Amino acid sequence: MKSNGELQNKNFMNIIFIGTPEFGAIILNGLLINSSNYKPILVITTPDKPVGREQTLTPPPVKVIARKYKIPIEQPEKLQVISYKLQDLKPDLIIVAAYSQILPKSILDIPRYGCLNIHPSLLPKYRGPSPIQYAILNGDEETGVTIIKMTDKIDAGPIVAYKNFAINEKVNYVDLENKLANLGLKLLIETIPKLINRKIKPIPQNNSKATFTKILAKENGKINWQKTAEEIERQIRAFTPWPGAFTLWQKDGKLLRIKILNGRVYKFQQEFVYVIGRTLVVPQNEIAVQCGKDYLVIEKLQLEGKKEMKSEDFMRGHPDFIGTILK
Repeated sequence: MKSNGELQNKNFMNIIFIGTPEFGAIILNGLLINSSNYKPILVITTPDKPVGREQTLTPPPVKVIARKYKIPIEQPEKLQVISYKLQDLKPDLIIVAAYSQILPKSILDIPRYGCLNIHPSLLPKYRGPSPIQYAILNGDEETGVTIIKMTDKIDAGPIVAYKNFAINEKVNYVDLENKLANLGLKLLIETIPKLINRKIKPIPQNNSKATFTKILAKENGKINWQKTAEEIERQIRAFTPWPGAFTLWQKDGKLLRIKILNGRVYKFQQEFVYVIGRTLVVPQNEIAVQCGKDYLVIEKLQLEGKKEMKSEDFMRGHPDFIGTILK
């Protein structure tokens, strides 16, 4: 076994990096900038996908970073099809950060130091694909990152390292993803030499305390005005930028989709309650909506097919919006 000093000078450690979205891209970019010891010899990510109204074929963020640094890239539909190639590469370590497939045992067994997964929650809480969104949705005061040795079950492997992180009450998904990715990067660089030099003993998770998240779909963004204003405000922050929090406005016999981009909770100092979903104007000359409890002030919104705008500007162009009931 190499000493820690020897490891730090080892520039030929064979690492394969697997990931897809921005969370993985931040970690990959940080590895390339901060540690020449851990530069991947191969990056695996998902295939390019059509995006937007024009359905433009778009590479995943991890591919963009790999291409920038001229690292070989594989984009298989299924990982099994490149398992023989991975065996030939004889990696010391596989690092996974936000990848949509479970690694089969045939790949998990390839690297001599195993496969490490950087997961943006304090496992066993929030296993699955949407831990950052769930932490914001549920109003958690704390989250973190956990590094595990991967098994063939989703986010269930033994814990190698973890780090707590306090959640700011106004943080949105994009901000929290960035902060957790950078925290995970730092923890990863600290953890790899300790793991390889056997200074860390992975600890099994308490499966009885496991909670699970689901893949988010576009319809998850639809606002239910029966919920409290606090819950809806958290939904807006959790679903920025995707799937977005939206509502429907009936105008001239048509249902128009409106995305709510920013909002805040407002409490009237009176007992009168409007019909749930009704729009009104608050003293700051902004739009508010009656929720199941309290009001949501809409600070910024976007009508489908239009540019985003402030609440006050939207009212000028759509004076008939006030007094309507949002669906």
